[in-house]
Amino acid sequence: MTVIALDFETANERRDSACAVGLAWIAGGRVVRRESRLIRPPALRFSPGNIRVHGILPADVRDKPDFPTVMAEFLPDLASGLILAHNAGFDLGVLRASLAAYGVRPPAFSYLCTVQIARRVFPAEEGCGLGKVAARLGIRFAHHDAGEDAYACAEIALAAVRETGAPDVPALSRTLRLPITTVPSGPDRAPPPQGRPVSLTERARVAAGARPTASAGLHFAVRGSSGNRYAVTLEDRSNGPHLRCTCMAGRYGTRCRHVKALLDGDITDLLSSNHADVEVLRVRMTATEVG
Repeated sequence: MTVIALDFETANERRDSACAVGLAWIAGGRVVRRESRLIRPPALRFSPGNIRVHGILPADVRDKPDFPTVMAEFLPDLASGLILAHNAGFDLGVLRASLAAYGVRPPAFSYLCTVQIARRVFPAEEGCGLGKVAARLGIRFAHHDAGEDAYACAEIALAAVRETGAPDVPALSRTLRLPITTVPSGPDRAPPPQGRPVSLTERARVAAGARPTASAGLHFAVRGSSGNRYAVTLEDRSNGPHLRCTCMAGRYGTRCRHVKALLDGDITDLLSSNHADVEVLRVRMTATEVG
């Protein structure tokens, strides 16, 4: 049986916003292969808290392949083998939700959670977070890099095999009386679109032909390519909401890269601290286009 440790990093709070994946294959009692890839999520809406954790920026993934393209080469092994993940509920949730977001019916997956393994084999008062268990076992890795986290997860499972005398990783299930969990295939329904949904009131206004409210008065400070500071402002004009930027392109009425980035949810060059307003802007402008 193929045994693969799996780890995802996400762009925001949504499970279908994977922006990086790491995998580590186990065979013969050791890690024999490691892979990591950056992924372009369905929307470039990155939460500041997520960026602080993994350091991945929208600009890093803008030109990367989407989730189905990245995962195509790995899915056969994942579907036919045993997946290891540290806090497996999260990573399996990301895997299934991200496939469903693109209309791909998730196959059945079988997995063991190395958090549960560590709690049985390497318990400690400080807990069994990935970094803490790895530190206790002397596993050196760069935490919150998807490829490194997958490697650490694999090494924790191998350490448990050595500690318990189990013949291999799948046998840990019997040794520790920790059942292998199998998640059935499906669902084949995609989750709701990325981002905060437009309110029912707003949808009713759009359906009736009314122009959605524009949240006029939103202001953003952004950094230009040469380091200059520009202001992007949402204005309520007669023909609908309009984003005006003080950069040279914006002054000539062109939709500049600063405006495009904000509409993508890309906060790479955002200098003001109103990150939440970027999502408000995106939702309002999307509702306007629908209208």
